[in-house]
Amino acid sequence: MEIKGIISSGMGKGTYFMSQKFYINQFIEKLGFKPFIGTLNIKIEPKEIARIIEIPNNKFGIIHGEGKFGDVKFVKAILNNIVEGAIVFPAKTKHTEDVIEFISHKNLRKYLNLKDGKQVSVKI
Repeated sequence: MEIKGIISSGMGKGTYFMSQKFYINQFIEKLGFKPFIGTLNIKIEPKEIARIIEIPNNKFGIIHGEGKFGDVKFVKAILNNIVEGAIVFPAKTKHTEDVIEFISHKNLRKYLNLKDGKQVSVKI
């Protein structure tokens, strides 16, 4: 399945959450990489939201939160047919459902020269 969307700036909170050691350790264990501290926000159309909802539960993994930090569901994905990573779905989020968050071991904005408004694709 391929999801298309537009890069958008976030609230800067992904950096804080992605820097938590217990999240980092579980991402390394379950995804095989240490994620870059931060997430890439991708705004998607309503039809894409419906497609994400249709992803079978057995395709998702879970990263367990601790204390005030909630769990994070994830599904492995590839950005622009180049970078392997995952789409993450934090249990506690301020994002609306039309924004997905992609993580990778790279600083994606720098590595792929991504700016707000640029279209990207994510293959699940």
